[in-house]
Parts: sequence; structure tokens; C-alpha cells
Amino acid sequence: MIAFNKYYNQFNILSISLVVISLFLLTFKGLNFGIDFKGGTLIELRSTDSKINVSSLRDNLNSMNLGDVSVKNFGNETDFLIKFEINNNKNIIEEIKGNLDKSFGNTFDFRRVENVGPKVSAELLKSGVIAIAVALTLMLIYIWIRFEWQFSLGAILALFHDVLVTLGLFSLLGLEINLSIIAAVLTIVGYSMNDTVVIFDRVRENLRKYSDIKIYDLTNISINETLSRTLITSITTLLALLSIFFFGGEILKGFSLAMIFGVVFGTYSSIYIANTVLVRLRVSQKTVLRDDESN
Repeated sequence: MIAFNKYYNQFNILSISLVVISLFLLTFKGLNFGIDFKGGTLIELRSTDSKINVSSLRDNLNSMNLGDVSVKNFGNETDFLIKFEINNNKNIIEEIKGNLDKSFGNTFDFRRVENVGPKVSAELLKSGVIAIAVALTLMLIYIWIRFEWQFSLGAILALFHDVLVTLGLFSLLGLEINLSIIAAVLTIVGYSMNDTVVIFDRVRENLRKYSDIKIYDLTNISINETLSRTLITSITTLLALLSIFFFGGEILKGFSLAMIFGVVFGTYSSIYIANTVLVRLRVSQKTVLRDDESN
């Protein structure tokens, strides 16, 4: 049996440090919002000339004073994904086409052009924040109904930890936040909660079963009893996400990376945050029995 409970204090200090650092980064550095949230234009190009690279294409576009321009390979070396800030020039796409044709010849096929205005982007950002807040609130209510309030508090703290630390990492690395990342965060919330509920179910069963074991040792027993299930789920999920990250193309990199962070933090927080809350609040057999009687 692995003695997870021996490291409760050390990992609690680590978690608090990570949350504080994440809050600091989110407050003073902020997030790198993509076109979905700050508005702008996205262009997907395909070139028939394999000699054209990201650097030459970026230099050409920078000469047009488009503001902050991002150029990446998309899929293969002849596919490019271009993003730039809001531009009030209605003919900007035609000007870009003309400039590229003049510099590189008629070698580009404009496969996709998307524009997101400032009003739409503000509404999308607001909707994304509301979606995350509603998900966390509903999870809190669900756990409160299914378990005792101590379990609910442990679960919601674990969820906040996972979301904050994941966003903190995105801020630290300067990774782009778009709609797919919001989807990933919502998925992280569900994954982390599922992992926590599995352990909580076993904790509650063991509280009814063992009257002479304190919660400090009982949480450790419960974690070990569900460890094989946790590892199998986490590892298989990570294998799928790593495949998407390395082979899924540029569009899915942000989503898969957020999910990878979330799975790792979700597994960690289920053990070292959700369960340590039960230990700190000294949940006992009386807590569960009292709740059973009230039901």
C-alpha cells in the first residue's frame, strides 16, 4: 500500500504555491487571448511553392502594418495559418492577396478566411466565463446533494485548483486562449469531478465499514483501493491526448495541451486536495451516519 497520507502537508504547500503563482500571473501578465476573444482575422493558406517558409511569409505580412501577426505551419510545410488583429480596412484581404502575389507570385490558395469583430469577441469571452462559472456551481450543488458538505468543499477546491493552475500555465507559457481552450477547461472540470467522486464514494463506504479507523488513514486506504481504476483511466486518456497533441495538427494543439494539464492536475488534486480537505475538517463516521439518518 502506498502511503499517500504521509505527503499531505508537503503537497498542500505545493498546491497553495501553484495557486498563488497562477493568480499572480493571471493578474499581472494576463492571458494571451486569441481572435475568438479579442477580435481579428484568421486566414488559412496553401502554397504550391515548397520554398516559401513561415519566416518569409511573416516578414512580408509585417511590412503591411497589420499589427500583431501570427504565422504558423498548419498540417504540412505548404499550409499556413495566419492571424492578425482587427483591421478597419474592408479591402484588407484583397490587399494581402495582391501583396503576396507580387512578392511570391500566384502561388497561394486562400482556403479559409474568418473575421471576428470586437462586439462578438466580447460576447464570446463573457459567455465562456459564464459557462465555467455555471459548471463549477452545478458541480458544487451535485456533490452537496450526493455527499456531505465537507465532501462538497473538497471537490470544489480541487476543481478551482485544476482550472486556476491550468490557466496559470497558459499565462506563463503565453499560449493562446480560444474557444477550444474553454471547451477543454469545461472538460477538465468534468474529468476532475469524476475522479474525485470515485474516491469519495469509496471513502464514504469505508467510513460506514470501519468504525475504528481515523479519516487520515481511511482516505489513504480509499485512494489505494481506487488507484488501479484512477491510473488506467488517466493513462489511457493521456495516451489519446498525446496522440492528438503530436499528430492532430496546429488547431488541436492548444486543446490537447490544456487537456493534458487538466488530466494530470485532476488526478493529483483528487488525491492531495479533495481528500486532504476531509482530513483537515476531521470527517468521521458520525458525519456519514448523521447524514444517513437525516435522509
